[in-house]
Amino acid sequence: MRATRFTSAAVVLTLAMAGCSAAKPEKPPAQTPSANAPAGLGTYYNQKIDWTDCGGGFQCATANVPLDYAKPTARQLKLSLIRLPAQDQARRIGSLFTNPGGPGGSGVEFIRSNGRAFGADLRSRFDIIGVDPRGVGKSDPVRCMGGPQLDRFFATDASPDDQSEIDKVSVESRTYADNCKAKAPDRLPYVGTVNAARDLDVLRAALGDQKMTYYGASYGTYLGSFYAEQFPQNVRALVLDGAVDPKESSTQTLVEQSKGFETALRAFVADCVQLPDCPLGTNPTAAIAKIAALQKQADQKPLTNRRDSRLVTETLVTMGIALALYLKQLWPRLREALTQAIQNGDGTFLLALADQMVEREQDGTYSNQTDANMAVNCVDKPSPPNVATYKKSVDEAAKASPHFGPFVVWGGLPCVYWPAKAQAKPKPITAKGAASILVIGTLRDPATPYKWAQSLAAQLDSGVLLSLDGDGHTAYLQGNPCITQATDQYLVTAKPPKDGTLCR
Repeated sequence: MRATRFTSAAVVLTLAMAGCSAAKPEKPPAQTPSANAPAGLGTYYNQKIDWTDCGGGFQCATANVPLDYAKPTARQLKLSLIRLPAQDQARRIGSLFTNPGGPGGSGVEFIRSNGRAFGADLRSRFDIIGVDPRGVGKSDPVRCMGGPQLDRFFATDASPDDQSEIDKVSVESRTYADNCKAKAPDRLPYVGTVNAARDLDVLRAALGDQKMTYYGASYGTYLGSFYAEQFPQNVRALVLDGAVDPKESSTQTLVEQSKGFETALRAFVADCVQLPDCPLGTNPTAAIAKIAALQKQADQKPLTNRRDSRLVTETLVTMGIALALYLKQLWPRLREALTQAIQNGDGTFLLALADQMVEREQDGTYSNQTDANMAVNCVDKPSPPNVATYKKSVDEAAKASPHFGPFVVWGGLPCVYWPAKAQAKPKPITAKGAASILVIGTLRDPATPYKWAQSLAAQLDSGVLLSLDGDGHTAYLQGNPCITQATDQYLVTAKPPKDGTLCR
């Protein structure tokens, strides 16, 4: 997904996943190193991965990949990996690679926190693998901004009302890009999704899997799509949950995403007004107006907070609301946060939600999620050439999504100034020749609108659509038994459910 303040929360919002019924598996593929490595890449494809115990039943390792696949003998990058070994080694099928989203989400931390939440059959038959993609987490991370700089960036008014405020957003965005150019100039051209997908194929071969088995959430669907496009012959079973549409332009992606947040907000409001503790009243229209009034209030006079000296600006209020829309189980927390904000002018709870979105710790430090998110997205798709052109998409988003549009779209402005320019243009992904690929969409997903799942499943020659009539970001992580059983059975057997299946 595109670089923005609203794209990376999926990696921290996971629930225990329900178990699945047993299914007859396909015959396990032979576990041998690749004998058909692409020219010049044999050293990487046939490398030996040395796993060591890293606590809690997990094993950790590193693997080497080339910085530039066109110059494989030049500089190398070191990727960080984790695995939860298959419980039934005698019936082990292979590796299940995962990506939690972002871009910028740490696959290592995702599996350490959630590896045992995968279905029982998956944990029995697969090594569950987490990878920090290049530039992310512990894999030669891209770092551009320190804590105070990111605090200032996120507090900047991302819904500017006049040219003066647009100029301030532009200055902060240019500063962000300049910092990345100064601190990571050699890596910025190579951290994009095309290379991350090639890395996955190196890891597949190095771990002895003849075919790729994969679960990707949110941005992880974009990565999985690129893998299937480049290596269709190596696809065994790919689950793309909370799909991103690869054919949309950079700014149109943000516009459509802002519409998704608007849909999710209305679903939250419809639920809230029926409850006795709802701070928005009992009328849905009036409740939506109260959200807008809170945003305007914070724009004119930021809310206070009881955690530190930061003021809770309009942007931080909106980020806090957006984070809670990622998971329906957070709606009670959002009601509490809105109660404090509306009744007392206290933004403490909203700020805590906003901090969770961008992985800010209480000591003021950040993970590299934001920097990696920006670095990957800015080289994945071209951006408009200047602020004036960019603003046309902001205006479109503001009409379609008055509560989120400007914030989402202005959040990607650093890409206009990015020092490493994107080479490829957006296009449909067909992955012609690949085995069946399962695409999952949630009807009221805030961050990856359902229409993207429909579009991706239609683009893929072998795409199969599985849908959840529900709320929140992605489906499998919500533990819906229908989704879980269909997904786990597909990953074990490589046989997808019926195209168009709807779970409720």
